[in-house]
Formats: sequence, C-alpha cells, structure tokens
Amino acid sequence: QVQLVESGGGLVQAGGSLRLSCAASGSIFSINTMGWYRQAPGKQRELVAVITRGGSTNYADSVKGRFTISRDNAKNTVYLQMNSLKPDDTAVYYCNAFAVGYGQPIEDYWGQGTRVTVSS
Repeated sequence: QVQLVESGGGLVQAGGSLRLSCAASGSIFSINTMGWYRQAPGKQRELVAVITRGGSTNYADSVKGRFTISRDNAKNTVYLQMNSLKPDDTAVYYCNAFAVGYGQPIEDYWGQGTRVTVSS
C-alpha cells in the first residue's frame, strides 16, 4: 500500500502565497505521475497541475503563471508553490499519484486533502 500525506494548507490573503507538500510513503516500488487536484464547495474536483517522473508538467489554465508544481523523486514528494492567490483558489487540495507498490499493480492513490482558504 501507498499513503499520501499533504501539508501546507491554510488561510492566506489574496495576493499571498502558500506551498503545499505531499509525501508518499509505504511499500513503494515506483511512482509515475503525481499531481494536485482541488475541489471547491459545490463544485467537482478539478485538475490543478501534474508532473511526470521525468519532470514534464501540465497546468490548468486558471493557474498557469501563478502555480508551480515540482517533485523530489528521492523523497517521493511533490510540491505545489502557489503565488498570487485569488479567492477563487479556495478549495480542498488533493494530492494524487500513480504508484506501484511491491507486488502490486499500478494504482491511483489520493491523499486526504488540505484546505486552502484565500480571503479577499
């Protein structure tokens, strides 16, 4: 099994910054794509940013130029640097990883979520 634990959420004023972290642990053989998704109240979960093991990235149009995703493969950790935050960025942010555990097939894992609130 693979566990994902997020940290770094909180309350910030519009225009401020936050850095989210997500560490994978457990019986990990390899981790492929990692990413961040978010779900605002009353809305569906949506992609924020993803990063491949090789470092290729993809962002939602709404966060391009403001958010940066990165990862440390040695630490099995993915980060999301969020700058110029807007009230519309308020949501629960979830970490996602496609990972292979020892003796297991590739699976889609999710963290428990970390809340980000941006005040105007």
